[in-house]
Amino acid sequence: MKEINLKNSIITLIIGMIIWYTPAPQGVKPEAWHLFAIFISTILGIILKAAPMGTMCMIALGLTAVTQVLAPGEAGKSITLALRGFGDKVIWLIGISFFIARGFIKTGLGNRIAFLFIKVFGKSSLGLAYGLGLADLCLAPAIPSNTARGGGIIYPIMKSMAMNFGSLPDKPETHRKLGSFLTLNSYYMNLIASSMFLTGTASNPMCQKFAANLGINISWMSWAVAGFVPGIVAFIAVPLVLYKLYPPELKRTQDAPAMAREKLKEMGPVTKNEWLMLVAFFVLLTLWITGDMFKIDATTTAFIGLSLLLLTSVLTWEDIKGEKGAWDTIVWFAVLVMMASSLNDLGFIGWFSELVKTQIGNLSWSIAFPVIIAVYFFSHYIFASATAHVAAMYAALLTVGISVGIPPMLLAMMLGFLGSIYGVLTHYGHGPAPVFFGSGYVDLKSWWLRGLEIGLVLLVIYMAVGGGWMKLIGYY
Repeated sequence: MKEINLKNSIITLIIGMIIWYTPAPQGVKPEAWHLFAIFISTILGIILKAAPMGTMCMIALGLTAVTQVLAPGEAGKSITLALRGFGDKVIWLIGISFFIARGFIKTGLGNRIAFLFIKVFGKSSLGLAYGLGLADLCLAPAIPSNTARGGGIIYPIMKSMAMNFGSLPDKPETHRKLGSFLTLNSYYMNLIASSMFLTGTASNPMCQKFAANLGINISWMSWAVAGFVPGIVAFIAVPLVLYKLYPPELKRTQDAPAMAREKLKEMGPVTKNEWLMLVAFFVLLTLWITGDMFKIDATTTAFIGLSLLLLTSVLTWEDIKGEKGAWDTIVWFAVLVMMASSLNDLGFIGWFSELVKTQIGNLSWSIAFPVIIAVYFFSHYIFASATAHVAAMYAALLTVGISVGIPPMLLAMMLGFLGSIYGVLTHYGHGPAPVFFGSGYVDLKSWWLRGLEIGLVLLVIYMAVGGGWMKLIGYY
């Protein structure tokens, strides 16, 4: 399979050059406009899959340094500024969390947790859906790759359960028996769990970083507190709504608990490494929750957790070196954050927010708020990456919203939540989507239609319940 799509690469290059050679608008520095051209080309290349995300970002890093847009006339300083993203603590929080996630998969603890929930809740198709969702929810705080969590742990178990009840991927007439319902529900629950924790998915810390650039401090605990109530309401409501909209033909799954018990029996008693992984997990949660009290930030906590796993040999350095997803994320994450932050430093985001403000500045914040949320949510149809979407629009829309009077913390958190839940819309909208869609249980039309319906349900829950909850706890 070719890494480079020549046609889409040429399209990306042409559009980037058009923007580069277009005179900068009044009020925008030339270097800011040129960095914007590189940034937009990178985002476009990611959307069009002109090249892998890491490749696109390394090319962007090289262009940023060579063109000296960050420090005109100072080559040494320009490359230093271009590389500053790699020194950002948020980058290492997400990277190290990927390593910690490897511990759950390597030890088998993730699978054991999933089978335990199925054993308890799996007597009906609806109970099975909740059981798989609860397993995802328990793993979400410490596994920031929702692709690894959903695709690596939940999906194989979900598919196995569906097949054991006669719902087979290669027999379309059996899809609606159980597989279709479980596929969509497991994907939706994965996104809800992702929205509830700062470490729930890779794009959340990027939102935290962009908010911090505007003076909005979001800690691991403040994100969890804000996301808990709307997340739990969504967690309870979505399977019920989907059960009505897209019901499985098989209502009772009496054999599922027995299957789970058999799998647990095959796994044997909890191993020493599983216990050590569990201890590290609780240490991480405790420090993430109480970190502000002890002046220990989330990244330091992640380093502590990783150190424990290395010292106890639950993970080895070979495991760390071999975690390609983590190193890939560190690279593209660092470059995208660097460019987006630099656009803010160079005044481009401020200029853009003033431009948009002139269009909606006469609206009250209570009207502008749902408008901005709707624009951000439905624009995800054109994005094949949640991270690319966050990098392209989060900071700009947050700045615009604040400028028209929307409470900063309310908007910052709501846009952060949307970074997960807008993935319901399409079969390419978030990391785990291709994995679940690839099962073949759900046709394209059903995926998009159910996604729109569930997306509207989630918007109502997060706007109404989430907004009310944040008001109650004093976030605005």
